[in-house]
Amino acid sequence: MRYRRKPTEVDAFQLSADAEMIAPDWFTQAVIDEKIEIDRSLLDGAVHVYGCTIRTAAGRVKAKIGDYIIRDGNQIYPCKPKIFAKAYERAG
Repeated sequence: MRYRRKPTEVDAFQLSADAEMIAPDWFTQAVIDEKIEIDRSLLDGAVHVYGCTIRTAAGRVKAKIGDYIIRDGNQIYPCKPKIFAKAYERAG
C-alpha cells in the first residue's frame, strides 16, 4: 500500500505476526539482504513472531507487532501507530 506524508509519499505496512506471509516485496527483500531481522521466540512449542529489528544508519531499531514499517527512498524505519495516523494519509 502507498501512504502520503504531507507532502511526501512512502511505502508502508503494519507489522503483524504473519508479516513473512503478507509483507510487501521491498520488506521481504530487506530481510533477504539482512537489513531486517524477524524477531521470534519459542512459545509453547511454536514459533512466535513479536517484532523485527531494522538496521539503520543510526544503528539497530526495534519494531513491535502493530508498528508501521516505512520505506522512504533507501531508508527503512518503524513508526508507532498513533504517530503514523497523525503524520500520514492514504495515497490514492
